Amino acid sequence: MKRVPLIAGNWKMNKTAHEAFEFIQELAPLIASVERRVYLAPSFTALAAAASAAKGTKIHIGAQNMHELPEGPYTGEVSAHMLLATGATFVLLGHSERRLYGQETNARINLKIKRAFAGGLVPILCIGETLQEREQGKTREVVCRQIEECLQDILAPSLASMMIAYEPVWAIGTGAAATPAHAQQVHRYCRDFVEDKWGKQSSQELYLLYGGSVNTQNIASLMSEVDIDGVLVGNASLDVKSFAQLIHY
Repeated sequence: MKRVPLIAGNWKMNKTAHEAFEFIQELAPLIASVERRVYLAPSFTALAAAASAAKGTKIHIGAQNMHELPEGPYTGEVSAHMLLATGATFVLLGHSERRLYGQETNARINLKIKRAFAGGLVPILCIGETLQEREQGKTREVVCRQIEECLQDILAPSLASMMIAYEPVWAIGTGAAATPAHAQQVHRYCRDFVEDKWGKQSSQELYLLYGGSVNTQNIASLMSEVDIDGVLVGNASLDVKSFAQLIHY
């Protein structure tokens, strides 16, 4: 089954609304002719400006996080319908930095994924093992447990409209990207696990992304692997020319 390559950028805590608007206006004509799916996740304050700039282009705008409840007394939090109102169409959930700094558990991420679906947003579930877990040979165990617990009670038809991003914690922002062979092996673990739990059609329709120190030097070799459908990029998505190069890999 052909899955059109997907290049996603996570800007984390970078770029104002004005900077995001200018970035997307500059990027859009550079990638207009290439057959790629392009996603960008700016900060909350830049979402509306980014969505405005991306209107009429192939660029999809989404958020980096959201709350699992629709509203309430949760200072500093943002709900799914608030994100949708900005023009966002997807949301990153379970990023290792949220797990670390926000103490997010698989159970809470599961609630967020359900809320994202209910709120009309496409969830991108982030999973990945730590260096210690990798050295202990627990990579497969960890990523499969994260998928199972984060997607508990999610029905097979929903999997086709979401994505899973494998981001080994030891590779995020370190410059130490997983080798294409290692990334492929873990993506195969994930696809096989999804097939076992939700069926072959779901496993074939599901997009699996790799994230963790992706750059212009390693993207082509990563994307040549059969089970890597796209990448989730951090630092390399902050510069227009660099991100355009990644999209044109």
